[in-house]
Amino acid sequence: MQYRKMGKTGLKVSSISLGTLTFGTQVGETDGINLIKSALAAGINLVETANGYPTPNLLGRSEEIIGKALRGVRHSVVLTTKVESRMGPGPNDEGLSRKHIMKEIEDSLKRLQTDYIDLYLCHFPDYDTPLEETLRVFDDLVHQGKVRYIGISNFTAWQLCKALWISDIRNLVRCECIEPPYNLLARDIEVELLPLCAYEGVGVIVYNPLAGEMLTGMHKFGQPPADGRFTDALMGKAYLERYWSEINFKAVEKLHKVAKEHGCSLPQFALAWVLSNETITSALTGVISLKQLEENLAATEIKLSQEELQTCDEVWQMFRPPRYFYARDGKIRKF
Repeated sequence: MQYRKMGKTGLKVSSISLGTLTFGTQVGETDGINLIKSALAAGINLVETANGYPTPNLLGRSEEIIGKALRGVRHSVVLTTKVESRMGPGPNDEGLSRKHIMKEIEDSLKRLQTDYIDLYLCHFPDYDTPLEETLRVFDDLVHQGKVRYIGISNFTAWQLCKALWISDIRNLVRCECIEPPYNLLARDIEVELLPLCAYEGVGVIVYNPLAGEMLTGMHKFGQPPADGRFTDALMGKAYLERYWSEINFKAVEKLHKVAKEHGCSLPQFALAWVLSNETITSALTGVISLKQLEENLAATEIKLSQEELQTCDEVWQMFRPPRYFYARDGKIRKF
């Protein structure tokens, strides 16, 4: 297993990490505990969840399963959870206000059966709460010992930049990582977000590295999607809107050929491509079986050639042709 530093910190995390969005729905408690133990045995040390996982009617269930799985091994794990989701019917039961965060950190700690969170993230921006308020309560949690590091998820480059600026001028703990989507079919963070993270030394944990199963090759255009993310009752519609298009299927077809020539599966190739970017700290993989876990782990040993990387760039340019707009000159840069 490869380990990479989280931005400017001394924290080291595995290049492949375990996402648990499906724990409590597709993955039951027993299977979830076994998956976590298998991941840890293989060298994965970052386990990621959120207080709102897996679904609005099963809030916190993912955290509960993780708490049971980490008994006796908690301190060897980089435990990550998130806050912002609606957790109740009241007007203050969602968002990034001091009131909501202070309640949710205690609830997450109880479900996770721990007294601290290694990496605590804002799940989404909260436009009703001043960013400084959120950063101040995160700073308090770090000084109270309930949180080790803080970060954000699904924020834009300008929002990350503003958060870093506020922390700097107010002498608050700063965001040490960001969690955006990134894969061979969705590379827009290369325009502004990745250069910012590289320049400021912010860690990057990416989700959807397989484009919600699109980069598994298991789906066929013109046919109903196979059981999985695209058919899920809660998330399926969003994933279909995000990735299910004829253009993406054409791109997958070309990428599948490159992976086959390399001698690996398409998921392994896609993960290896993500990890070839030095700015990426870790790729979140949401596996539902031991077989998937083992296949993904093998990607850490794959090294792509410059020719293969160039082919991936050509596929991106072919199906996502660059159009002239501010901050983009049509060039693909490596960070």
